[in-house]
Amino acid sequence: MSKVSIDDIRKLRGMTGVGMTDAKQALVEADGDFDKALDAMKKKGLAKAAKRAEREARAGIIGTYSHDGRIGVVVEVNCETDFVAKTDEFKELVKDICLQVAASDAEDVKQLMASEFIKDPSKTVADLIQEYISKLGENIVIRRFERLSLGEA
Repeated sequence: MSKVSIDDIRKLRGMTGVGMTDAKQALVEADGDFDKALDAMKKKGLAKAAKRAEREARAGIIGTYSHDGRIGVVVEVNCETDFVAKTDEFKELVKDICLQVAASDAEDVKQLMASEFIKDPSKTVADLIQEYISKLGENIVIRRFERLSLGEA
């Protein structure tokens, strides 16, 4: 068994949002291989997210964004509790989704979820939502959105 460094534990924890103990355990199980540990944590997070998808999400926030006064966006993103809705992480997610809607031509939530995330084209918006479900421990749903452009009917 190889020695696991505290830097690797912190890095894994930062990337996945898990606790120090879980990050260390993943690295030990992966025999110190950071990439294997990261893959294992992502799979574990996706499994947890799938379980949470069945839970009802009625809390949340409505985010807004205006781009140069020419494009306006309103997005409703739901989670399970007000506690999570008030966190900085959830607010950051809603902000990113607003930017995504402003930059995309998606007509519905399904198209939006399938689109490449503008801040990281290696993942989709659905992947981003799954990461936050894993990190925050609650089901998260983009309920609806509206994008308005100046001069459009």
